[in-house]
Amino acid sequence: MLAFAERARIHILLRREGFRANHKRTHRIYCEERLQVRKRKPKRRTAIARQPMVVPRTVNERWSMDFLHDQLSNGRRLRVLNVIDDYSRQCLASIVDTSISGARVARELDRLINWHGRPLHIVCDNVL
Repeated sequence: MLAFAERARIHILLRREGFRANHKRTHRIYCEERLQVRKRKPKRRTAIARQPMVVPRTVNERWSMDFLHDQLSNGRRLRVLNVIDDYSRQCLASIVDTSISGARVARELDRLINWHGRPLHIVCDNVL
């Protein structure tokens, strides 16, 4: 026997397609044809409780890095790595290339640390 939520979902989907019948007929046809409707997957919940980000109070307290990408008219991809000091809003580096490897990112961060000093935190969003 179908759960009420599944029957209601099937009935709603069929009504959107233009099939006009009551829910009992929809259920009878569904059972006769031995059909199945995929169950919706629940949304993933984060495992870690989110904490508000602390506002930096000095230079080199927190750097943010992010990748931007675009496509040239000839179809080649272009990637840009931006590193920004969150307190001063100064762009510390913009590395432009068609491909930026993890080793290249580490090398550029080492170069920035030698030039500007070591930050307390480096924040990065989900990168490709």
